[in-house]
Amino acid sequence: MNIYVCIKQVPDTETKIKLNADSSWIDTAGVKWIMSPFDEFAVEEALRLKEKNPGSTVTVLSAGPARVIDSIRTALAMGCDSGVHVEIAETADNNLAAKALAGALKKEAHVDIVFSGKEAIDDGAAQTSQLIAEYVGIPYVTVALNAEYGSTVKVKREIEGGAFELFEAPMPLLIAAQKGMNEPRYAKLPEIMKAKKKEVKLLKMADVGVSETDQKIRYRNLQLPPPKQAGKKIAGDPATQAKELVRLLHEEAKVV
Repeated sequence: MNIYVCIKQVPDTETKIKLNADSSWIDTAGVKWIMSPFDEFAVEEALRLKEKNPGSTVTVLSAGPARVIDSIRTALAMGCDSGVHVEIAETADNNLAAKALAGALKKEAHVDIVFSGKEAIDDGAAQTSQLIAEYVGIPYVTVALNAEYGSTVKVKREIEGGAFELFEAPMPLLIAAQKGMNEPRYAKLPEIMKAKKKEVKLLKMADVGVSETDQKIRYRNLQLPPPKQAGKKIAGDPATQAKELVRLLHEEAKVV
C-alpha cells in the first residue's frame, strides 16, 4: 500500500506568543515549533496500517517554510519512510496549504490512503483535510476514532452530544484523526539517527500548480487576548462573604 500522511508544524502550546511589528503575524523569533498533536495520531495510524500490510510505505507531507522539515524528520523518526516538503509562505492560509499538498499527492504514482489530524492546534480551522480531499478528488471522513481496513474502509467518527457515526468508503480516501484513535509512539534514538538520512523531497509552489493567488485569506491587525484581571478575595464571616459574592456576581460580573 502507498500510505500518505499530511502534517502541520505549529507553535508549542507552552510558547509565549508575541506579534510582529505591524501586527500582521506572530513574531516567530524564539518560538518552539512542534508537529500538531492531532497529526501525531495520523502518523501512528499510518504506521500501524503499514505494519499490517508488509511491503507498504508511508510518506509524510508538510507545506510551509524551511523549518517544517524538522517536523517531517520527527515523523520519519517515528517510522515513516520518506518525506515531501512543499515550500510555501509562513502566512499561507488553509486553502493554499491544502491545494499545495493536494498537488504534491497528485504527483505521486499511486495513492491508496491519506491520513491527517482533524485540525491544527494553532488556528483550529479544521478544514485543511477536507480541502485536500476535495482537490485530490477522493472521499474523506473527519474526526475519526477508529477504522477497519479491508476492500473498503469502515470508519467510526465522533459527533456532538457524545454520539457517533459509522461510514464506509472505498480507497483511496482521506481520514482525519481525532484524539483517542490510537496512542502515538515515541521515536527511539536509533530511529532519530536514521531519520536524518531519509529522503525529503523539496517542491516549490510551481511544482504543485499553486501560486499566491490561491491564498483566500490575509491577516492584518492581529490582537492578543486582553490580560486576565486579578482575582478578588472576599473577607469576613461566611454570611458576609456569601452576601458580597452575590452582590459582585449581580453588579460586576452581571451573571445573576
